[in-house]
This record gives sequence, structure tokens and C-alpha cells, in this order.
Amino acid sequence: MPDVIAPDLDVLFCGINPGLWSAAVGHHFARPGNRFWKALQASGFSDGLLDPADERHLLDLGLGITNLVRRPTAMASDIDRDELRAGARLVSRTVTRWQPRFVAFLGMTAFRAGFDRPRAVLGEQPEALSTARVWLLPNPSGAQARYQLPDLAAAFAELRAAAAEN
Repeated sequence: MPDVIAPDLDVLFCGINPGLWSAAVGHHFARPGNRFWKALQASGFSDGLLDPADERHLLDLGLGITNLVRRPTAMASDIDRDELRAGARLVSRTVTRWQPRFVAFLGMTAFRAGFDRPRAVLGEQPEALSTARVWLLPNPSGAQARYQLPDLAAAFAELRAAAAEN
């Protein structure tokens, strides 16, 4: 699935990998239970609820999407540590090339494994990736029950506030 990306974005969101449904329809975060688009709206990143088919509109908002791993799977747990580490190197090159101000990883477990940061917590990370500030957000997948939409919206809003400061 192609990235939604352009130079100098405010925030590049980095999913773990495309789900099977997203890969089938060709749009990021397309599974009906995924809360990414609702969290974007609820946090103020977008004025209205965007549809996955409108993902290119994110560029107009200074936002983009990439993935740690390109291979679609039924579940993120189908991806092994080596794939996540290879994906981290790919994302690092992508960030260096496109220079977003922030890169926001959606999924703590994948970020921890891919970047060898076993104790990483949600929010801003102490190290940058190229020149981008790194932020860790909860996974918006409907399969991730620990974080409900209000929790996701609050986490996304913290990132939005940090991006608006600069």
C-alpha cells in the first residue's frame, strides 16, 4: 500500500502494518472497527470525520501515513521482531528523506520491538528520528480494547498541541 506522504509534513503517522481489509481496499486504517479516523477528528486534527478513501486529503492538513512493515497480516502479532527491526530502518530512511516535524508511531509493542526500546511509554520520546520528534500513540485498532476512543482522542490531542507549538 503506498504511503500518503509529502515533504515537510507536520506529522507522519506510522502504523504497524496494513491489515488484510486495508490491503484489499487499498486504503490505510480502512477496517470499520479501526478508530484512527475518529481519533483524528476527536482530537482536532481534522474538522470532520474523514473516510479512509479520503486519505490523500491528509496531505492538505500537513499529515501523512506510512507503515513500519509493508506486508499485510490478519493481526499485528503475525509480524516477528526481525520484520519490525527491518521496518524501523525503512521508516528511518523515509523520515530522513521526507523530513516531517513529528513521526507518530501507532502501537507501543511494535515500536518497542522495532526500535529496541523495551521501556518506551506513550507520548514524546527522548530521541529524534533524523530531525523529526518521535511520538508514541496507542494502536487505534478495534482489537486493542485497552484504549477506548476518548483515550485515543486525548493522546492524539497531546501530539496535536505539541505540533501546534512549533
